[in-house]
Amino acid sequence: MKRPTVIGAVSVVIMALAAVIAWLLHDKQVQQEENHQMIQILEMDKAEMENQYKDFAMQYNEMMTQVTNDSLVEQLSRQEKRTRELLEELRRTKANDAAEIMRLKKELETLRQILRDYVAQIDSLNRENQTLRTDNTALRNRNQEAEAHISDLSSQNEQLTDKVNIASQLDATGIRAGARNKRGKDCEKVKDAKKITVSFNISRNVTAQTGMRTVYVRIGTPTGETLSRGGTFQFENRQLQYSMAKEIEYNGEEFPVTVYWDIAETLSAGTYHVDIFADGHIIGSTTFNLR
Repeated sequence: MKRPTVIGAVSVVIMALAAVIAWLLHDKQVQQEENHQMIQILEMDKAEMENQYKDFAMQYNEMMTQVTNDSLVEQLSRQEKRTRELLEELRRTKANDAAEIMRLKKELETLRQILRDYVAQIDSLNRENQTLRTDNTALRNRNQEAEAHISDLSSQNEQLTDKVNIASQLDATGIRAGARNKRGKDCEKVKDAKKITVSFNISRNVTAQTGMRTVYVRIGTPTGETLSRGGTFQFENRQLQYSMAKEIEYNGEEFPVTVYWDIAETLSAGTYHVDIFADGHIIGSTTFNLR
C-alpha cells in the first residue's frame, strides 16, 4: 500500500474515533442534565409535602381556637400532634428515598381527608345555624344569646375559607401502573413490554370545583429520563415534560381514569416512577418494576 493511502486511512479512523468520543460525551452530559432535573423534581415534591404538613398542622391549631366542644378540641389536638410528628419524619427523610417518601405521601393523603371531614363538619354546623338565624329573624330581640352564637359561627365560617381551599384539592387513589405485552396481558419483562398502563380514581370531593380538568401523568425511567413526546405543563413556575395527558369532566364524584403509553423506545430494567398532576399539584404517585 502506498504511503499517502495509509495516511488517508489512518486519518479517516482518527476522525471516526473523534466523532464517537464527541457523541459519548454529549450523551453523558444529556444524561447528567436529566438526572439533575429528576432530583430537582423530587426535592420540589418533598418541599411541597413539607409545606402541606406545616399548613395542615397550622389549620388544626387554628380550628382548636374556634370550637368550644371539648371532645372535638381533643380530636383536633391529636391530629395536630400526629401531623407534626410526620412532618419531622419527612424532614429527616432524603428526597431520593422513594419508599419512605411514598409512605409519607400516603399519610399526607389520609391527613387531607381527615381535615376535609372536620372542615365539612364545622361547615355543616355553620349552614345549620345560618338557617336557624334566618328562621328566627322575628325572635332576635327575645333571643340575644342565640343571635350572638350564630354571629360567632358566621365569623368562623369566613376564617375557614382558606381551609376549604386546601380540602378542595383533588386526590388520585387506587393507583395501578405496569407494562402489558402485545396480547394486552400484564408483564414484567422489558423485552415483552409493548405498552405502559396507568389507571387510578379521582376521589370523591364535594368541596372541589366541578368542570373540565386536565390530568397529567409523568413516567420517570430507572435512568432518570422522562418518557415524553415533547408535551409540557406548568408546575411550580416551570415547564415540565409529561408522558400522557387526559382531559376529564369532574363532577365531584369518584372518577376513573386510565392512560396508555405505547412503547416505541428501548426501555431499561429497573424501577419506574409515576407521578400524577392536576390543578398545579401532585395528586398521586406510585412505582412499578421491569426486569
